[in-house]
Amino acid sequence: MQANKVLNYIKEVLKNTPTDWVKLTTHRLDIYNEELAKTQFLEQFEILFNNNNSATSVLSELPTAFDYIRLGHPLSCILEWVIANLNTIKSDNVISFSSKTVPVLAVLRKNLLENKNTQIVYTGKLPDVFDAEILRNVYGYKFDLKHIDEVSAIPEFNGSTVYISQQNDICHFNLIPEVDFFINVHEHFGSVLLVNGEQNESYISEIQHVRRRKTIAMTPANCFTALNILIEKSSFENTINKVDTNKSLVLKTIKDVTGVNTKPLVASSGLSIQYAILMGLVHNAVEKHKGKAIKIVVPPNCYGGTNDQARRVAACIDNVEIVDLPVDGGNDMVKSIDIVLSKTALEDSVPYIIAEIPTNPRVEVPDLIKLKEVLSKERTTKNGDIAIDPVFILDQTFCPNVHFLGENEILSTVRTISFASGSKFPSGGLCTAGYCVGNTKTEDLMEKIELHLNLCDNEATDLQYDILAKQLPSMNQRIHDAYKNTREFVTFINNTLPGAKINFVSEELAQQGFTPSVFSLDLPTKGDTDEEKETYKRALNLKLINLMITKIPNESKFCVSYGQLKGCYWTIPATSTQGTTKEGDKDYIVRASLSPNLDLELHKKIFIDFVKSI
Repeated sequence: MQANKVLNYIKEVLKNTPTDWVKLTTHRLDIYNEELAKTQFLEQFEILFNNNNSATSVLSELPTAFDYIRLGHPLSCILEWVIANLNTIKSDNVISFSSKTVPVLAVLRKNLLENKNTQIVYTGKLPDVFDAEILRNVYGYKFDLKHIDEVSAIPEFNGSTVYISQQNDICHFNLIPEVDFFINVHEHFGSVLLVNGEQNESYISEIQHVRRRKTIAMTPANCFTALNILIEKSSFENTINKVDTNKSLVLKTIKDVTGVNTKPLVASSGLSIQYAILMGLVHNAVEKHKGKAIKIVVPPNCYGGTNDQARRVAACIDNVEIVDLPVDGGNDMVKSIDIVLSKTALEDSVPYIIAEIPTNPRVEVPDLIKLKEVLSKERTTKNGDIAIDPVFILDQTFCPNVHFLGENEILSTVRTISFASGSKFPSGGLCTAGYCVGNTKTEDLMEKIELHLNLCDNEATDLQYDILAKQLPSMNQRIHDAYKNTREFVTFINNTLPGAKINFVSEELAQQGFTPSVFSLDLPTKGDTDEEKETYKRALNLKLINLMITKIPNESKFCVSYGQLKGCYWTIPATSTQGTTKEGDKDYIVRASLSPNLDLELHKKIFIDFVKSI
């Protein structure tokens, strides 16, 4: 009876689904409480269910679910809620993935850290990309792998039992107590993981965190299709035309935009491609520099996802360590890299450096000639041997149009891999797919990166390629137009509030091609003590942002987004992009990003109102 009620209600919800639920990477940013993001959406959705209210107008008023589709979104939450109801369990126990293999890796990671045994059992066959040898030898995961003919044949085991089943109907599970984690795999949609039993509920937040940092939730479009298949009892048909054509166009456009001739790789998100880069490089070091320490060098205040992901990789692999790299806010990136590389050379370790250019959130660009020199410098170990040269991993999200890696470009002779988040300028905020490219000196590394991108089943989806094929060709023009708006707004703020410190690129850097559309703002403050001044400034930050998003709700949003097609986005890095960063490294300043399409005069007017109020 309850199942029928759920299915009938979902049928109406699918008829009335708000367009934004399917087409945007973020939904209702004006109704977003980060502390309640994992619960608020479903709590209010259940009220609508109990009242049998599925009108588009009320669905549209539901608050943001999670933060981005990487972690979860309205349709993934609803899919998980439906599956939970059909199996009479809590919705928290159901977690969907765009990847077919990462849910297995999430359980293996938790058990590795807790020194707990795992057996993976499966009927039929495992996903083609599942590589047990690499998972054991590179990731360090430990598990038994067993094929069975039917679920009743699962052997007793002292540890966690994971059961993998490939099937067209990913919503139904035959729950039995012998299985701790059920994973239903669908060839096109990804997978759904079900956490079975109260004794395993401590895994839920850990599994969600893996989804957040290494892959994405099942995409909105695929969740929508999966729910329709469940309701209509139909089978899947791929409605994306020209899949191969789209992919070819995207790869060609990335080559044109970045100025490289090597093969680009496109992933389901920026962090998906970054995870493939890290694991590909670790794999290369394991093979070519056996037994040597691997040092992942990362700015402590950079984007929180980058920082957190690197530290999570190091936590799982014995010979991988994190080295902090101070890069802005009074620190010089080139000097910091020189110090770090001198130390790693003496230790005869393998250095992998991750850095953003321009930096985030201070929007600084290092001296590129000196950067090339310090990365190219031949160093020696304490025994006098030639040290291992670094690999520079460049996050180019703020300025994806700058040519770093092509023939005769500044970093063409240094082993460098560049990547960009696709939810920013590449897609204009329409999908999360990210990409990476390498120069000619990294072709062997790119092969390893592609291997791990495939192993984690994190390549961009057909729809993501379709969106990028439409959006990438206009990216450089959008970057140019957004920069013009940003330069004009920065100049206006300088003239209107000269006591504020603005972090933005100089005119000289802009002429060199660095034309970001993001700047950070250190507002003037008051007080007798440092604590009073900091408290006043933090309150002022929120006052400015709240004024902008309440006075211009159709354009100004409180969000970390960047490179959208329209509007203006405001955030405080310390409480958003730096969420997992150490407190002492956080930046309590305002960061704003402008699009090519917004009412700039209205934003100026509201800023004048703000200045008058202080």
